[in-house]
Amino acid sequence: MGLSSRSINSRETGQSKKIEAAQNPRKTLLRFIKYFQPYWIRLTIIFLFVTISTIATIAGPYLLGRAIDRYMSSGNLKGLSIIVLWMALAAIIDWAAQVSAGVMIAKISQRVLKKIRSDLFEHLQTMSVRFYDQNSHGELMSRLTNDVDAINQAVSQNVTLLFGSVLTLSGVVIAMFLLNLWLTLVTLIAIPLMMVLVTRVTRHTRKSYRTLQSQIGQLNGLMEENVSGLREMKIFRRSQTAMEAFDQQNSAVCDKGIDAQTFALLMMPLMTVLSNLNIGLVAGIGGWMAINGIATIGNIASFIGYTRTFAHPLRQIGNLFNTIQSALAGAERIFEVIDQQPELTNTSAAIVPAQFQGDVIFKNVEFGYKPQQTIIEKMNIHALPGQMIALVGPTGAGKTTIVNLLTRFYDIQSGQILIDGQDIRSFQQESLRQQLGIVLQDAYLFSESVLENIRYGRLDASDQEIYQAAALANAHHFILRLPQGYQTILSERGSNLSQGQRQLLTIARAILANPSILILDEATSSVDTRTEIRIQEALLRLMQGRTSFVIAHRLSTIRNADQVLVIDQGRIIEQGTHAALLKAKGFYYQLYVSQFKGIAI
Repeated sequence: MGLSSRSINSRETGQSKKIEAAQNPRKTLLRFIKYFQPYWIRLTIIFLFVTISTIATIAGPYLLGRAIDRYMSSGNLKGLSIIVLWMALAAIIDWAAQVSAGVMIAKISQRVLKKIRSDLFEHLQTMSVRFYDQNSHGELMSRLTNDVDAINQAVSQNVTLLFGSVLTLSGVVIAMFLLNLWLTLVTLIAIPLMMVLVTRVTRHTRKSYRTLQSQIGQLNGLMEENVSGLREMKIFRRSQTAMEAFDQQNSAVCDKGIDAQTFALLMMPLMTVLSNLNIGLVAGIGGWMAINGIATIGNIASFIGYTRTFAHPLRQIGNLFNTIQSALAGAERIFEVIDQQPELTNTSAAIVPAQFQGDVIFKNVEFGYKPQQTIIEKMNIHALPGQMIALVGPTGAGKTTIVNLLTRFYDIQSGQILIDGQDIRSFQQESLRQQLGIVLQDAYLFSESVLENIRYGRLDASDQEIYQAAALANAHHFILRLPQGYQTILSERGSNLSQGQRQLLTIARAILANPSILILDEATSSVDTRTEIRIQEALLRLMQGRTSFVIAHRLSTIRNADQVLVIDQGRIIEQGTHAALLKAKGFYYQLYVSQFKGIAI
């Protein structure tokens, strides 16, 4: 049961930092190719189909030249008809081979993309809370969506186009050399110019597309933040400011998109101009050679056809650089996340703890979200099994940080946190958290049915167990009044329920999980008094027989606590029962009096 965004105390985490960029397209490409290794047999078949398609494509101009030299000049209609049939057959074979290769590569590419998405998503599940503190959620979502989509656009059909283009270029050059050496040399004059063009444009577009992908990630983060904080934005009348910020970021994306697209789109028209100039050159020199008997009219026709055929794959390759550069930038950004190592990992000797008795000790614990900034100083706490420990103090004192350390969302710099005499760092993380129940002020619910939201506490629970947990949480009565009862689908974050109803569902979820140790982080601070009473009744049932840590601003809710720890600036400044601390008339007494001014103590 994870902490919500409320538990990530932003005022204590410091400034976020960006993931370092790899900036190595060749390494990225080689790593990306490894995802295709399981499909090498199918890729070989695709390569054969592409080869057949290429041979059929090359055969067209050759057959045209033969038709002119052998049959058209002599008026042999029978021979001409036969060669036309061969040309039609070559076109059909070309079409069939391309379709077969396209269908196969589409299936393979989608499986590769599925694997990439799975690797990225599974890796994100292993990352610690600190990673999400330091990286925008919108930016991470952009890598799961936009960057994967960029790869999809490049791979789904363009792999076969790239194979075919390279083979066609190779085959055309060989065929031209076999027909006429001098005309071949004339045809290849434009290639160095084309290669220089491709190299220069590629270098710029790779950089532009990477910057564009980064800008899109920032724009997604801005949109996600504004949609999530829509109510606050309207309350504080910040719609105009939000639109200005969006327009600024949107303009940055637009400018980078224009920059990237402009250079990428220059490739096609420039290569078309070079191709047409090359055709004119071949026609002119070829005509002179035909007049002087050095070449035949059929040879010239074949070469003009080959020149067009030669230009087509070059234009395709030039066009592919647009999507290829975008895909490489996307893959690079995805691999950057996958390469980030989890801060907290299970050791090889990590154990699965037995059922906790609930003896919890903080022993000289020191912690800071940044090494040079200590938040918790020499913290010593001892909670006996079944005790209720209340944590009180001003905002930013470190109360939520203590909870984050107990759940091991962060590791301490020094000292020990022990449960039943065992350091929590020796436990498997999932097994540790399985025995910790957490109810937060910000009740997080998923866009699923009420039944499944409660079952989130224990996925193997039966419907009857869920009904019982809801009854113990004082939630059963209001659930039955919902349109479809337990099958009612909740909107995002449960916004179609009241705050109190959402809180009762999270309590039911915690009851179902049956934790050994309970953490309540201001679970009643956002509800009215009547709802608070109902929630308190549910919480008392939940806390019965369990060690409980309760963070509370309403001090009336912790009068029966076995220990009250007053936290200020990461230190325990007072400790004792509610009555003893009031009698001492210290910091706790001042807090209590400020809340109940005019009420007899």
